[in-house]
Amino acid sequence: MSQASEISLEALAARAERAGLSAPPVEQWNPSDCGAMDLRIRQDGTWVHEGQPIHREALVRLFATILRREADGRFVLVTPVEKLTIEVEDAPFLAVEMSAESRDGARHLAFRTNVGDLVEAGAEHSLRFASDADGFRPYLLVRGGLEARLTRSLAFDLAGLAEERDGQWGIASGGAFFPLPDMPDHV
Repeated sequence: MSQASEISLEALAARAERAGLSAPPVEQWNPSDCGAMDLRIRQDGTWVHEGQPIHREALVRLFATILRREADGRFVLVTPVEKLTIEVEDAPFLAVEMSAESRDGARHLAFRTNVGDLVEAGAEHSLRFASDADGFRPYLLVRGGLEARLTRSLAFDLAGLAEERDGQWGIASGGAFFPLPDMPDHV
């Protein structure tokens, strides 16, 4: 039995609740652009300010609540009075835990991110897969164009849940089906 099926949705919810803050309505805020901030979110999920990792988890979670993706693809920290561009190497969040449950005859996959979001994959929170010669990388839409890349161990757990429908392999969750990409022959 995989780790994903051992974690209940209630356990993920409790961890997410302990994690703290919910996201404010950043999509409604339209302040002036104030330039760039020396803040980077590394591919491994580490938030780095002026070259130094931010070790205060509460501060990272606070920043995550005011993160927004602009229509031009930029990532910004936004408040009602200012907007600062930051750098994101891959996805701003990591999906670190997954729960796979069956409800109403359908599979439901829920994910907890490294910043405390609890998201169930489905029509509103899609899974997408990037592929290359090294395999596939799954991403989950968290909110407002912001995605979480699944950790390597969750990607393996997710691959174990793949099923075939009408000749296409993919992942089912919440009544939606997310096709896996065709893999290169040499993988």
